[in-house]
Amino acid sequence: MIWYIARGAGVMALVLLTVSLTLGIATRQGKPLAGLPRFAIATVHRNASLIGLGLVLVHVLTLLFDSYADLNPIDLLVPFVGSYQPFWLGLGTLAFDLLLIVLVTSLNRARLGLRTWRAIHWAAYAIWPIALAHALGTGTDAAQVWMGVLAVACTTTVATAVTWRFVT
Repeated sequence: MIWYIARGAGVMALVLLTVSLTLGIATRQGKPLAGLPRFAIATVHRNASLIGLGLVLVHVLTLLFDSYADLNPIDLLVPFVGSYQPFWLGLGTLAFDLLLIVLVTSLNRARLGLRTWRAIHWAAYAIWPIALAHALGTGTDAAQVWMGVLAVACTTTVATAVTWRFVT
């Protein structure tokens, strides 16, 4: 049961972080998207980020109790030290650490100033491909057709948003 919760939370976190990254790219452009005002897109972006982070926490914390993964608390914070698939797990840990940095700095955006916050917030561009690589490298569903389709859909969505941002 724990394994299914961890897997489901991880997959849904990837989907929501894809939505968040895509909408973050869209709001940065400053133009309305699909006729929606910028504040609406920003609100969905923020909520998708927070729900995605919550799902990442569920994913990580449930794996602490999974005997197969055999993780300890240090594996959740220090990349590449775990005994279970250290490289792929380390990518997930790295993405988690970067996600926490983006969260903490976003919560302190007013204290940091816009320029500093924006520079740190660019880490979100790194988080997404690292998390995708983690999902495909360590995920038990990586060989399943549905996961391949999901990975292609997420990649296409992000690639389209990045292309749109640099073309317009």
